[in-house]
Amino acid sequence: MTRPKPSSEDRRQMKSAARLYAVQALFQMESSGQSSDVVVQEFEDHRFGAEYEEGTFAEGNIDLFRKTIGDAVNWQARIDQMTDRALVAAWPIDRIDPTLRALFRAAGAEMVANDTPPRVVITEYVDVARAFFPEGKEPKFVNAVLDHMAREAQPEAFNA
Repeated sequence: MTRPKPSSEDRRQMKSAARLYAVQALFQMESSGQSSDVVVQEFEDHRFGAEYEEGTFAEGNIDLFRKTIGDAVNWQARIDQMTDRALVAAWPIDRIDPTLRALFRAAGAEMVANDTPPRVVITEYVDVARAFFPEGKEPKFVNAVLDHMAREAQPEAFNA
């Protein structure tokens, strides 16, 4: 029996969940030293749509998740340099919160890959920042840094 095709809203939610999972996975990779292959497999086995006593994890877009992680790993030096240029000189990327570092790497991966319009990337990852920092100033900070990164990664998108 085939499953019904997800609606456009379902597909959007699955992409949003994949982005959240990508930030969590990049954080886990940095904090644990595990390889991307190990962490990706763990997330696919234990997060995507998994059901626990506490509730059900959202179903995520596995292709976007895998691509974001792969691009973040492959382009990490470039993404970190873009992030450093967007930050104040006194705050290089290695001095910021590790969750924000993972977020900038995931968002930077999408910007460098040029698969998603930069304004969509910014909006999506500001929403991710709100999920991690619901009471703080971090979402505004993320918006400013990602705007700078997007203008560097895809200047043509801002010339119109």
